[in-house]
Amino acid sequence: MDDPHAARAAFRSGTITSTSGWANGFAQANLVALPREHAYDMLLFAQRNPKPCPLLDVTDEGAWRTPLADADLRTDLPRYRVWRNGALVAEPTDVADVWRTDLVSFLIGCSFTFEAALTAAGVPLRHVEQGTVVPMYRTNRLCRPAGGLRGPLVVSMRPVPAELVATAVQVTAQVPAVHGAPIHVGAPEALGIADLAAPDYGEPVALRSGEIPVFWACGVTPQAALAGSDVPFAITHAPGHMFITDIRETAYRSGG
Repeated sequence: MDDPHAARAAFRSGTITSTSGWANGFAQANLVALPREHAYDMLLFAQRNPKPCPLLDVTDEGAWRTPLADADLRTDLPRYRVWRNGALVAEPTDVADVWRTDLVSFLIGCSFTFEAALTAAGVPLRHVEQGTVVPMYRTNRLCRPAGGLRGPLVVSMRPVPAELVATAVQVTAQVPAVHGAPIHVGAPEALGIADLAAPDYGEPVALRSGEIPVFWACGVTPQAALAGSDVPFAITHAPGHMFITDIRETAYRSGG
């Protein structure tokens, strides 16, 4: 489904799915909503860690709308996560009943945005082929902390044929607002990833002969920072279940 309005309507009506491959050509975003007294820490965390946390928008306190789309942040994602005191407590499909008037929402660029461009360039997307959620891993690279938010860099991984790695780097480098170029190619152990078949988020994908694992910074990184934090309440997207915007991917290309 390539219409972002129709995609959000489907999610609002109860469709639960990874948003990879949906609304191709339109930007997708990670969601982090937390109380105003913790919003400065989140803003600082994003400023200090721009590769995994490229900000597309920050809402006013209590707002559930954003200029990025004619949408409702409380209902228009396929699945959410609810956090209390640093613990994940629920994964609902609608958070209107728990939304608070003191929440500030952060919309962070997502690598799903550039997947249509990768496909157009001939780079295969194994998680799309398999109908699974892209695999994501906590790494041994620590983010620069901000207040009570601290934790590891999280990466997403896509297997890429060796002869297309340079193409994947070039294509994604054009869109830094949605993570841009990979942060690492090959050698998962250098990131502290012991087993590609055991992702921390999402689902594993097959790595075929001649393919190299390529890793991009991931907007799930703030969720790794929320885990175990002193933030009393927060709402995020469920990994792989993004907010689809009305902004075309080309608007975020370098020089675009």
